[in-house]
Amino acid sequence: MNFDFAVPPRILFGCGTFRQAGALARGLGRRALVVTGHNPARAQPLLELLEAAGVAASVFAVPREPTTDMVRQGTAQALERAADCVVGFGGGSPLDAAKAIAALVANGGDPLDYLEVVGRGQTLAKDSLPILAIPTTAGTGSEVTRNAVLASPEHKVKASLRNVTMIPRVAIVDPELTYGVPPAVTASTGLDALTQLIEPFTCNRTNPLVDGFCRDGIARVARSLRRAWTDGRDAAAREDMALASLYGGLSLANAGLGVVHGFAGVVGGAFAAPHGAVCAALLPHAMAVNRAALQKRAPDHPVLARYGEIARLLTGRADATAEDGVAWVRELTKALGVPALAAQGVAPADVSGLVEKAAVASGTKANPIELDRAELAEILSNAL
Repeated sequence: MNFDFAVPPRILFGCGTFRQAGALARGLGRRALVVTGHNPARAQPLLELLEAAGVAASVFAVPREPTTDMVRQGTAQALERAADCVVGFGGGSPLDAAKAIAALVANGGDPLDYLEVVGRGQTLAKDSLPILAIPTTAGTGSEVTRNAVLASPEHKVKASLRNVTMIPRVAIVDPELTYGVPPAVTASTGLDALTQLIEPFTCNRTNPLVDGFCRDGIARVARSLRRAWTDGRDAAAREDMALASLYGGLSLANAGLGVVHGFAGVVGGAFAAPHGAVCAALLPHAMAVNRAALQKRAPDHPVLARYGEIARLLTGRADATAEDGVAWVRELTKALGVPALAAQGVAPADVSGLVEKAAVASGTKANPIELDRAELAEILSNAL
């Protein structure tokens, strides 16, 4: 048994923890680049906390999922303002952008020097600027991961900058920050969180520490995602989803993912489709095809039993089978109004090209069993 387990030096979880952001940022630096989502006004309470703590702030907005060019612009702003720390505030997009900017300020060069798959894949040799990560959605777990997913428009794909030094120094996970997230975003991010619990639990690099996070996180999503979608101010449900998202980030960073994320990078890069929505559309179909492939070619594989365990955690039934788990996820995506991939512009004619790219994606490499092209096409076609 061999595994590498890396986490932020400090994680603060709980309602009201956001109020410590100023003091914690001051422990990292005096001049912060604050990376926000598309509406920087939402970060005003954060800016006030930073000002009260004596931390000068320069705001850089990320209007959508980050691209290599956005990260170049943010890095230039950080260098111009002599930032000595970076604060990411928002969903997965600003958090990933914050981590990439912090890495590039410290290491120099261009994102494509370090990007996996489509870049030169060079190692980030120097520690990133210190990062404080504050998520305002419950889904990506980016506040505790060692990578940043960036879209490369010229390659029409998403890929990662990845290094253990990119893990934020401090993560503040305050469920109260998610109360205003609209239902559609709650659904897509929540199903992304579920995917990031199921895939590490069934990947080819599982480990006992991650398994515990996945089991508890899957149960929390099962009992609370629909409630959070129905009533965004359900405090107990929002707390469950925030913790499940945190678990998902810790799990994917320290085990692996699978074919859902293998597809998510190429679909999102080619169609500018939101990551969470893509994962949500793919998840039940990937579970079904993975289970069938394991039964056909590796009937003694231990992951088959894990699909049964997932079904029991999701349904709460001791007699639930793997098929019941797939049906539960499929029904939930329908109930939450998750659109099929056709709504993102993906058409049957796109399947073969996307399959070829997904087959070599980093996420796919951790899938519990190697899928052939026909199986990959089945997943994608069923999600259209």
